[in-house]
This record gives sequence, C-alpha cells and structure tokens, in this order.
Amino acid sequence: MFPLGDSAIMIEFGSEISKSVNEKVLQAADYFIRNPFRGMVEVVPAYTTLTIHYNPIEIQYEKVCHTIKTGLSNLKIIPIKKGKKIRIPVCYEQEFALDIDLVAEENQLTSNEVISIHTKKIYDVYFLGFAPGFPFLGGMDPRIAAPRKQSPRLKIPAGSVGIAGGQTGVYPLATPGGWQIIGRTPVELFSLEKTPPTLLEPGDKVQFVSITKQEYNRIERGEHKWAFEF
Repeated sequence: MFPLGDSAIMIEFGSEISKSVNEKVLQAADYFIRNPFRGMVEVVPAYTTLTIHYNPIEIQYEKVCHTIKTGLSNLKIIPIKKGKKIRIPVCYEQEFALDIDLVAEENQLTSNEVISIHTKKIYDVYFLGFAPGFPFLGGMDPRIAAPRKQSPRLKIPAGSVGIAGGQTGVYPLATPGGWQIIGRTPVELFSLEKTPPTLLEPGDKVQFVSITKQEYNRIERGEHKWAFEF
C-alpha cells in the first residue's frame, strides 16, 4: 500500500495477472463501495491493484491508511460477489473483422479457427478502463494472441472486438486504438441513458457468440431482442 500523490492510495494484491489476484482486488473494491469512509471519493480496480481516491481536506493520509487496513482485515469473512454471465453477439465477417486474417496468419491458423477459439472461452471482466465501459478481459486462449498495431487507427467503430497481446476486449465508443480488430457487436456497452451506463462490470463473465451480418443488422435495428445472460 502506497500513496499516489496527496489524494489517492494504491493497494497491490499481487505482481502477476491472474484470476485469483483479481478476485481479491474486486472483493476489496466491493467492500469499500459498500462501506465508504468519510472523505472517500472513488474506488478504481485494475488487474492487480486497487486505487482509492479521497479528499485530503476531509481526511488525513494516516487515517485513510488505518481505515483501509481495517477494511482489508475484514475481507476473509466476506464472500466474493458473484458477477453476471453475459453473452455478447459478434459478427466476425470481413466487413467488421479488419485484422482477423492478420491474427490468423500470426498464429498459423485459419480465420474460422480464430473465431472458434475466440468464442469457446468464457472470459472474466478484470476491470473497465481506457474508455468508459471498455472491458479488459482475462482468460483468452494464447493461440490467438497478436501484437498491437504499430500505427494505431485514428478511429475504431464502437462495438469493435479486438485483440492486443494476450488480451481481448470491446471498444464501447468510437475512439482511436491499436488493437487488432476481429469482429463487431451490435449491442451497446456504454450509454448515459441507461442505469447503470455500462453493460459489463468487473467480476462479470463474458462469452462471445458468432452471428451473421443479417443477425447483426436485426439486433442493431431492435428487431431482435438479444438474451444477454446465460
């Protein structure tokens, strides 16, 4: 546990990215969200760390440290929060899968094999970051790992599904990015008009489901109501 400037403290739960370490991060995040202390501003989970922002005018650093240590000591008796299980439809056809051939070539696979491998896994949402609602997912099969693009695209369409190194994720908004794009989902991952605004939360599980371009269009137009939870 160490300070980040004068208004945040970072707690490190491990040095390697793993499901067990991330579960501890999310358990602690859930605890402090449910039990906020005076002056607490925000709780930000990541792969192996939890950052707690606070108002130094309302509470002193030493008091924050003591409060956090007390909270962490209670985690052993608190059950881990169960997340949702979400199915996300993805069209992997060439129009949306700008880099799937590159990912296939990188791993000496066919495009269909990349799709099969990508859709067979159930992924853990480790945290949201980079852009509102962007899920960083753990558990991708290393057989479809691929490096980031050397020159990022200036604009990646919302819903694009990408791979970067051993990670996979979904762009919730149209933003610049350097991930290899292998498909696109017609569902919204982030909307200020919804409560909560994000489809996914840390601790959720995700499975991608391959759909056709025709199914993509029907879901996008609202003609087909997709059953998210499984």
